[in-house]
Amino acid sequence: MSNLNLSQTNKNNCEELILQINSWAQELGFQDTAVTDIDLRPYLNQLKDWLSRNFHGEMDYMESNVNLRADPSALHPGTVRVICVRMDYLTEESSSISVLDNSSQAYVAHYARGRDYHKVMRKKLQKLATRIQDAIGPFGYRAFVDSAPVLERALAEKSGLGWIGKNTMLINKSAGSWFFLGELFTDLPLPVNKPVANHCGTCHACLDICPTNAFTAPNQLDARRCISYLTIESRTAIPIEFRSAIGNRIFGCDDCQLICPWNKFAQPSPDDHYRPRNDLDNVSLLKLFRWSEDEFLSNTEGSPIRRIGYECWLRNIAVALGNAPTEQSIVKALEKRRNHYSPIVKEHVEWAIKQHILL
Repeated sequence: MSNLNLSQTNKNNCEELILQINSWAQELGFQDTAVTDIDLRPYLNQLKDWLSRNFHGEMDYMESNVNLRADPSALHPGTVRVICVRMDYLTEESSSISVLDNSSQAYVAHYARGRDYHKVMRKKLQKLATRIQDAIGPFGYRAFVDSAPVLERALAEKSGLGWIGKNTMLINKSAGSWFFLGELFTDLPLPVNKPVANHCGTCHACLDICPTNAFTAPNQLDARRCISYLTIESRTAIPIEFRSAIGNRIFGCDDCQLICPWNKFAQPSPDDHYRPRNDLDNVSLLKLFRWSEDEFLSNTEGSPIRRIGYECWLRNIAVALGNAPTEQSIVKALEKRRNHYSPIVKEHVEWAIKQHILL
């Protein structure tokens, strides 16, 4: 617990500390900071309803520790406030629609083109905690970056960092949605920020553009149909009904963000960590499909892509090659993987080959 009881200090001291925290956070590379209390009960029923519909698919971890997700003080005893931060990750001013239109190129979600944000942000959150501790003395805290049962978007929405849009992403009126979220659970009774209004209005562009119709209603995503889920979270065969719709998306999907009007306000990130590696913003499917397992491990070191493993990497690219224009080089590349040791890879390669034979 902290040795400074802010509840017994005057309002000016609390406000001064908040100003310092905001300043330190900005110096560390966070674009925005806000504080919320830990009452997440209004979000608990939404989560339980989502789970009851099996919209989480193979993500069994979403079912685990539901009560911890809704009660930060149970996850980290002593927590009374959460300092929420966001960090921009867009690295270009124009969108990637041109890559989606070129079916021979690989589309990788923006967030995964550079360094793994978990490590980058966690280090920065730790530095923020250290600065607070240097100023006020020891206090209780724990940093989270999508690393535990935390309702990140709920906390961020409560803190006023934005509102949860119809595409279930957190949207900021001044910055769109191209940003990561992080949290510092603390025992400091800091003053809280107010939530902001929802500004989606009557717009439903994100719902309409989804290639697999994964949105069953506004703010309601069936992950089992979502391309991000199918190419990242799922470790089994991609259902045939979704393979054509996946197009050239080999890791994640940004369609509902690319179409969002609020993202016209998004600014490129100044952080070099998120700049594309291995030309992942402009690379051919064939080049990536030819990576050996050693090359995959080497080229994805420190990248969020590595977590899916080499087999799922080939699985995803095989589907994309099945959707690519019929060319001899593509068919030959697929045939070379025809006898791959992985049943998952073999099955998707066979499907891809048939797409070209049938044409």
